[in-house]
Parts: sequence; C-alpha cells; structure tokens
Amino acid sequence: MPMARVFSGVQPSGDLTIGNYLGALRHFVVLQHEHECYFCVVDLHALTLPQDPGELRARTEKVAALLLACGLDPARVTLFVQSHVPAHAELCWLFFGLTYLGELSRMTQFKDKARNRKTVTTGLLNYPVLMAADILLYQAGLVPVGDDQKQHLELARDIAVRFNNRFGETFVVPEPMIAKVGARIMSLDDPTRKMSKSETPDSYVALLDPPEVVAAKLARAVTDSGREIRYRPKEKPGISNLLTIYALSAGKTVREAEAEFDGLGYADFKKAVAEAVVETLRPIQARYRELIGSAELRDILREGSRRAADVAAVTLRTVQEKMGILLP
Repeated sequence: MPMARVFSGVQPSGDLTIGNYLGALRHFVVLQHEHECYFCVVDLHALTLPQDPGELRARTEKVAALLLACGLDPARVTLFVQSHVPAHAELCWLFFGLTYLGELSRMTQFKDKARNRKTVTTGLLNYPVLMAADILLYQAGLVPVGDDQKQHLELARDIAVRFNNRFGETFVVPEPMIAKVGARIMSLDDPTRKMSKSETPDSYVALLDPPEVVAAKLARAVTDSGREIRYRPKEKPGISNLLTIYALSAGKTVREAEAEFDGLGYADFKKAVAEAVVETLRPIQARYRELIGSAELRDILREGSRRAADVAAVTLRTVQEKMGILLP
C-alpha cells in the first residue's frame, strides 16, 4: 500500500511558539518518516489581514528556517513557500465556482476575525477556499489540524466531494489528523484560551525566546488555587497546562510528571518547567542561527518549490481539462 500523502501549512503571521512545536511541529518530524509529506509556509494566507511587506518577507524566511530547525529533513519532506507555486492561487480561483457564500460566511474563524473590524477583505472570507486548494492540489489524504481548523478542513472535504460528483473522480477526500496529547497548548496568562502567537508576548513562549525570557514568562504563568500539582483541566487549567508542557518537553507522561512533583510547591514546579522548555529549545535555536539568511535555506526552498510545482501541475491540468478550460 502506498503511504498516504500529508499536507500542512504554517502561516508567517507572528512568532512560532512552544504551543506550535508541542502541538504540531514535533509531530511533523515523526510524520516525515511515515508518510510522503508536503509542508508549506502559507504566505498568501497571511495577506488576508494587512501586512508590512518587509516584515512579511522576513517572517516567511524565519518560519521556513524554524521548520527545518525543529527537525524537518529536506531529503524526506517537500518544504516550500506557498506563493512560489502559482497553482495554489489558480486552483483557488477554480474552486470559487464550487463554493457557496453561505458556507464561507458561517465559518467561525471568519466571524471571530471580522468582528469589530472597520473593513473586512474578501481574502479573509475566502481564506478556507485557498486552504482547500492547498490541500487538494497535492491529493493529500491526511491533514494535521488543530480543533480551530477542523471546520476549514470540512469545507475542503465538501469541495473535493462536490468536484468528484460533478466532474468525475479526481480528488482524494482528506482526513484530519489530531494529536491526542498536546494538540492544544493553552495560553500562559489565560489557560482557558489556546496559546496563540497573535496574543500578548506574556501569553506564550516563542521558539526563539532566550532562556531568561522563558524562565520569566513561566514564572508569571497563571496557576490555580490550592497547592496540588495535578492534571485536572477543568478544575486546575493553569497547572494542567504547565504539566502538559513539561511532560511533552521532558519526554514523560503526564502521570509521571504528576508523581515527580508530588508534594512540591508551584515555584519549584515552574522552575522545572522552564528548564525543560529551555533544553527543548536549545538545539532548535542553534540550528535556526545556522539557517537564517543562508544559501542553504534558499536552496532548500528553491528545490522544494520545484518538487511541489511538479506535483501541483498534474492536479491543476486535470482540473482544468475537466472544467472545460481551453489549454494552450
């Protein structure tokens, strides 16, 4: 049986966090040994909200370097920048004819991001259609997603089925991959909310934060009443979140982490969490410094976009032919 193809995209819209790493990126490293993987820095998605051009270019390179620094092997995966493969935008346009306005306007993320904004772009509304094009262009059978992206993946599945029914069997209908442990690392200053790179700096640990910043942020992390260090997400969301971060960083189970800190106070616990996170980030930061701005990084992205474009061209041509586009 051939390996199922995996696709995932990462936006260059802010600092990548320990939540991104523990919830997704470390799983990408495992997946590259089990599947044919396509990982993409989705810079076109970032344009759904206003961006500074120079900062967007710098963040795109930064995210690509961090993905490699986290352990992606360009000999095993195809890593590329979304805008370097024009077929993404072209397939997105073709999918507009298969997508309904009501579907897009009901998207939870669209409603959340559009709320309280004076102007809302059509790019923000159509974000899920471009995501569908990203996935279906590579005939991906599996898509690692967080809970907040499941609705978008459902639309991609609907578009695939709709196209297949109308034009004949063409697309693989993708399935979600959601990690059971660590899929949702929570904010340090509000453990009822998912950790996000778009929140205030004290709410997350960035992958490039120096050790003293990591220690300070975790020392200020919100905890709960009482002194027990127990995994009880509903009753003790702050401590439960820190236990998850520690367990995943230290390579232990949550139960092992609970036993390790039985009888200790919160201050000692937070110090240990910080030390485990610092050690997790140390090799990532060292490899990042080697890659950023280097010819090696540019060569990897150039080769990745070439390989991705070859695969994308086959899918796009098939879609064009089936939809009646007159080809040159």
